[in-house]
Amino acid sequence: MSVLDRSRIPPAGPPPRVTLPHIERRSLASGLTLLVVEKRELPVVDVALVTRSGAHADPPALAGRAHLAADLLDEGTETRSALQIAEEADLLGATLHARATWDDTEVGLHVLTPRLGPALELLIDVALHPAYADEEVERKRKERLAAILQEQDEPRVVASNEFARVVYGAAHPFGAPIGGTAGSVRALDRTELVRFRAARQRPRNAYMVVVGDVDADEVVRAIEPMLADWQDADVPADEVPAQGPPAPTTIHVVDRPGAPQSELRVGHSGPSRGAPDYFPLLVLNTIFGGAFTSRLNSRLREEKGFTYGAGSSFAFRRHGGPFVASSAVFTGASAEAVGIVLHEMQRIREERVSEDELERAKSYLSLGLPRRLETTADVLRIVSEQELHGLGDRYYDEYVERVRAVSAEDVLDAAQRRFDPAHAAVVVAGDHGAIAKPLEALGVGAVVRKPWPTDTDSNRTAS
Repeated sequence: MSVLDRSRIPPAGPPPRVTLPHIERRSLASGLTLLVVEKRELPVVDVALVTRSGAHADPPALAGRAHLAADLLDEGTETRSALQIAEEADLLGATLHARATWDDTEVGLHVLTPRLGPALELLIDVALHPAYADEEVERKRKERLAAILQEQDEPRVVASNEFARVVYGAAHPFGAPIGGTAGSVRALDRTELVRFRAARQRPRNAYMVVVGDVDADEVVRAIEPMLADWQDADVPADEVPAQGPPAPTTIHVVDRPGAPQSELRVGHSGPSRGAPDYFPLLVLNTIFGGAFTSRLNSRLREEKGFTYGAGSSFAFRRHGGPFVASSAVFTGASAEAVGIVLHEMQRIREERVSEDELERAKSYLSLGLPRRLETTADVLRIVSEQELHGLGDRYYDEYVERVRAVSAEDVLDAAQRRFDPAHAAVVVAGDHGAIAKPLEALGVGAVVRKPWPTDTDSNRTAS
């Protein structure tokens, strides 16, 4: 009889081979691509109609346009009021949502299989025939302006918004919050929202994913008549402007006198989801700040006791996105914490990660994949991701193998190409009077004070 050694963590088992269910791909008469995955364990279905136009298409002066346009989709159509939409969804036992990201706009639902037909009709009406009634636009616009005002009391939001402004600047859509600024939201009206949706909500700029207890042929027969009046047309290119050369590291302090803690953001622009070194970057970030056992969390939380948690992430959008390390630390630790983040960025560029770190990171990623495929909604997200980024229908079949293939040399190469601590944007939302001199003593770059945002100066979209 073997004795369990409780002083040692048991080794993780081998990662299971994960294969996505078969994806049935159909081209509808309208030009829409339909992706159907039959998953028959339970009598439920998840559906999403996704348009490949998101907040990346918003110029800074109209920041928040995609967000507001999506937020209004279930607030009334040409034939249904907001109340009727809510009552009908309730009677069907369906959950309906509409949302915009930086990359896309999605209208989705979850419903029992026997009620899929009327639920699809409701979803398509919401997605294709929004009323954008003046009174609803004004109500939602006021809600967003109130939310922006409330966000000025949230240091984490203030720090993240300032970080985006510093990294991307005034001319780039990513330099403004996805929900817009007070000035840009005030500039939005029904005419602009209708123009935005009408120009981009076209069959060949969209796709539909259906996952659950369904038959692909039956889905096609049900949905084709519902899309008969959906006309195709050319869609604006919505090119995202290129960034200029990165600036030397500068520390931007958004001043809140008396703040007991500081919100930290350190990073720069990063690659798109389609980057060829995506898998080395996944492993790199997991080691650096993407897991509880990461270097950042170990240094700032476990070793120093500065914070409850620290982490990092690559946004991996269609058109690139930020890499950011973040944490909230008590005021007196602000400068040392910034120094640790920059030091760890440089260290991982200079030294190969240990085999133990590498193996833990790869196991973390590999063993976590099955958890991302448990429900119909989970499978829908994976299938939609593959389609949105042009990854191919069987991309995730090789996910574990490609993670396991990443070497320490691959991680070092990715860090040297993608981490640039000498040209990092550093944002600290906290008490300038208490932290400016320690930050200057780091010697990593100039320290610039910026005022805490107020409603009077929130018209700016970037600085």
